[in-house]
Amino acid sequence: MSNDVLKDYIDELSRWGRWGPDDELGALNLLTPQHVQAAAKEVMAGKVISMTLPYDQAGPQQGGLRHNPMLLATATGTDAVSGKQQELFAAFGIDKTRFGYADDSLIMPTQCGTQWDALAHIFHDGRMWNGYSAAEHTTAGAARNAIQHWTDRMILRGVLIDVARHKGVPALEPGYAITPDDLDETLEAQGSVVGRGDAVFVRTGQLGERRGCWGDYAGGSAPGLSLHTAPWLAQKEVVAIATDTWGVEVRPNEIEEFQPLHQVALVHMGLAFGEMFDLDALAVDCGQDGRYSFMLAASPLPLTGAVGSPVAATAIK
Repeated sequence: MSNDVLKDYIDELSRWGRWGPDDELGALNLLTPQHVQAAAKEVMAGKVISMTLPYDQAGPQQGGLRHNPMLLATATGTDAVSGKQQELFAAFGIDKTRFGYADDSLIMPTQCGTQWDALAHIFHDGRMWNGYSAAEHTTAGAARNAIQHWTDRMILRGVLIDVARHKGVPALEPGYAITPDDLDETLEAQGSVVGRGDAVFVRTGQLGERRGCWGDYAGGSAPGLSLHTAPWLAQKEVVAIATDTWGVEVRPNEIEEFQPLHQVALVHMGLAFGEMFDLDALAVDCGQDGRYSFMLAASPLPLTGAVGSPVAATAIK
């Protein structure tokens, strides 16, 4: 497959300038208050289902580029019961209190678990979303397209496309490229519809298959979206795409270019990319009640200048 297809898709699908020269929201501009109201109507049974991996040392990272979260206790319950905290209180003039406390700190890459990629995360030929220079990102963080712009935006309608279930397998094979036909056939089998302003969640089954024995999950071969789903995503006018894999798109990539779908759909179309979403519990519930749409609540943290964010993502049905 020729690398010319990357340029062709960019020329065809780029939205740079569509929402003005200063835009930093990307496809989330498509959301309206009516979309939020429609999402709320998906709540019928009051069920809340997490789509987030635990943030702990048992996570999927193997070191190198990213490591798993490290929780550091800075004040402990054992200090409280041993009386050691009384020395600290005494230094502040507090004597013989019954009060005790625990405190902790968290050290983690912003993209080591379930997370959103910001529009400042990926560059193509030295440019990020809307044509801004990659030089707008420095050691001080991203001056453009950082994650904080999405903090109040990720309340919308979500649709699960359970390709693994439709194919009748626990997990798609590493290297399997999910095509537009796969997406359409699965939606038809589910009786689901993807609409303008939706977030699409594609389940490959790989996270569940690797859970607790991650191997090369973070960066290795994986099923994922084909580069050729870019026109499908554009035609549907979805605002976010997320999967249960490390990098959304198929690995190895289909052309001799690293993560080409990111370059087309994130950099030039402005889509939010969600990675390592745990979709198994949601898939079970959707299979039981036959409803694959839900209200999504998945706001990123307002981390000023960050190029990604962990998220406590929930599906509400």
